[in-house]
Amino acid sequence: MTSKNSAPLASYIDLLLDVVCAVDSQGRFVFVSASCEQVFGYTPDELIGQPMIEMVHPADRQRTLDAARKIMSGQPNPNFENRYLRKDGQVVHILWSARWSEVDQLRIAVARDITERKQAESRQAALYAISEAAHAAEDLLALFKRIHQLIGEWLPALNFSVALYDEHCAQLDFPYHVDEHEREPELSVTGRLCAEVIRSGQPVLLTPDQPFSLPGFPGAISDQDSPCWLGVPLNSQKGTIGALIVKSMPGGERYTERDKELLQYVCAQVAAAIERKQLHHRLQFMAQHDYLTRLPNRELLRERLAKALSKAQLDSSRMALLYVDLDHFKQVNDTYGHGVGDMLLQAVANRLQGCVRETDTVARIGGDEFVVLLDSIQAAEDASRVASKIRQVLGQPMRLDSHSLNILPSIGIALYPEHGREEHQLFKHADEAMYAAKRLSDRLDPA
Repeated sequence: MTSKNSAPLASYIDLLLDVVCAVDSQGRFVFVSASCEQVFGYTPDELIGQPMIEMVHPADRQRTLDAARKIMSGQPNPNFENRYLRKDGQVVHILWSARWSEVDQLRIAVARDITERKQAESRQAALYAISEAAHAAEDLLALFKRIHQLIGEWLPALNFSVALYDEHCAQLDFPYHVDEHEREPELSVTGRLCAEVIRSGQPVLLTPDQPFSLPGFPGAISDQDSPCWLGVPLNSQKGTIGALIVKSMPGGERYTERDKELLQYVCAQVAAAIERKQLHHRLQFMAQHDYLTRLPNRELLRERLAKALSKAQLDSSRMALLYVDLDHFKQVNDTYGHGVGDMLLQAVANRLQGCVRETDTVARIGGDEFVVLLDSIQAAEDASRVASKIRQVLGQPMRLDSHSLNILPSIGIALYPEHGREEHQLFKHADEAMYAAKRLSDRLDPA
């Protein structure tokens, strides 16, 4: 085919950035323009005679064949999108405009590479979804899983970790870690990278092309097929609270500076969500715990007692309530001051917790009064044994602010179901039993 000036028409077609191609009725390429090499990675000679459908992404093949049949039946399609596999294995998104030439018995089509646009749309959608997920987060683990899923839609992120730093105990914790090769992130390259990102408060991109100058890292990227790491800090108003790490597969796609910028946006959303959740936990803890001893307060005790009662009624099991009051505590405050009195209460709280199981509850309900909830005991003797242990443990001297103090408790025991089946009945019985024990103690030791 030639134009009026005898120049081959194909020479003009080859100047087009879009790919022009012709496919016969059997679905084989009979003509492709030069730009196919830029888009698909194949030269025209490599494509001529090859089945078009074999280049299509497997997930899009049936849809592509259905569209081809409609075009061959005389229905032009100016806006058909599908995905192709390049020669190097990468996926490209293609926008087609195609029609059937009855005279030539060919399907004539123009293909435009829209991969960059589709990736940008995917990134934008993912970032929007991440923002929504971060603002609606109720559970941090669920949020981290969702973030991992969304990031994986536009970034190679099969391996993904979130590390949080607790400045009070100087400890790095990994609430979320997915890596098929690194089972213990604290001792791995990921762990060292997290520590460096948190220390510096700056993102780190670690690739075979630009290894990070830190001991232990060059060995992790010893060759061009090594994986890439991208670490970004989780920065809050109080400083760096953690890090987010993604790691590519060995020999896979490498991370870029643009990826780092996008991940920084994600980390800002995640850090804000973590701060909100931590604030919520702190407020909830303050509402349910005693400020001085950090023990559950009266409200949380009632909540746990209600659950224990429901369980005992359902299982026909037993439970007990121990009311603990410290004898002559007022004298400690009057003699040594409230500072020492507070330290004594804290020491008592610690010793009480050491006397019971993890499933039991030790609560401070005010002043020098504590309540121990024993869940699922076998017999009444179990509660008596715990009460004896408490008396023995609290009776040991306490060294507080250079003072050696001795304190003894009065303990009242209420058993379910013997002393009541409802909360107020058990509290009333335990309280009365405690005062009876205190009166007896006063008679035996009037001092």
